[in-house]
Amino acid sequence: MKSIKILAIQFKYLGDAAILTPALKALVTQKTNVELHVLVAAEIAPLLKNLPWIKKVWAMPRHRGKLKLSLTLPFVQALRREKFDQSVDFGGNDRGALMSYLVGAHDRLGSTNRDDPRWIQRICYTQIVKHKNSNAPYFDLHFELLNIWNIKKPNHLKIEIASEGFDINLIYKNFPKNSIICHITTSQPKKDWPLIHWQTLYHLSHQAGLKIIFSSGPNERETKLLNELKILAPDADFFPPVDELPIFLNFLKNSKLFISGDTGPFHFAEGLGVPVLGIFGVGNSVRQVAPMYSEDKIICSGECLCDSVKNNTNVCSFSKSCMLSIKPETVFEKMKEMLKISTN
Repeated sequence: MKSIKILAIQFKYLGDAAILTPALKALVTQKTNVELHVLVAAEIAPLLKNLPWIKKVWAMPRHRGKLKLSLTLPFVQALRREKFDQSVDFGGNDRGALMSYLVGAHDRLGSTNRDDPRWIQRICYTQIVKHKNSNAPYFDLHFELLNIWNIKKPNHLKIEIASEGFDINLIYKNFPKNSIICHITTSQPKKDWPLIHWQTLYHLSHQAGLKIIFSSGPNERETKLLNELKILAPDADFFPPVDELPIFLNFLKNSKLFISGDTGPFHFAEGLGVPVLGIFGVGNSVRQVAPMYSEDKIICSGECLCDSVKNNTNVCSFSKSCMLSIKPETVFEKMKEMLKISTN
């Protein structure tokens, strides 16, 4: 029997690619004789390329806001030679719609949030699903799209990521494996847990004989915060910020617990099978994107005005920040509880 070649397209962010994996796995397991290919931006490819049930991950060079024909055209030509039977664009943006059209699958599925799809969607897709509620959890949106192909949402949703498995000591000499990784920064300052709380958590953990390693994202703001924490906790261990995603994934894989308020790395750790503890103070951080996380994996503050539509700013401007209200003692007690569970 000839296999059905399907191209799944996702031109969004790292965390979005991670939480797409349950939908991708459902495509393979619920359809008969499927050969699944995935098209993502080059920086996202390491999240998916080692998963055995994906035939091939196409890592497209991307420059935000720019189209480089010298790179794009040969890439499109190679995709067209695959002669895909079907394609599905999970991103819903113009780049994904255009690539759907250029790749040339006979059946091209996409989605819209509008009653009247935009012209590029009408041209590029052969089937368009109108989302009933664009604010629904992303998992629901993925399976609402796939429902037109009779793909159903499983009762149990699981993120899957496979690291390359090289020796992390090549990057970090004498790397203490089975440590607790605390990733202190997020994409928005209002989602950062205060440095003074991380400092207190370190001292509580050190007194209890628990090994913590601090990490951050690689951009200038996040690196600056990591350096400020080094001043507050000079005896602590710090993993140097890295741009290479495979290195960071192996860093996560070698830990026994991951603590963070950054949804992207949080999803990565979950997909790698590492126990996770999330610190979230704004509702849209994790409640919408990934309702799969049980209450024992997250600590959330109450609602904050910075998370409302009118005040949805990058920095919380209220006197009592939602993140400030989450106490390090609370996180420490939860951390001890999780470690006891994971080591039984």
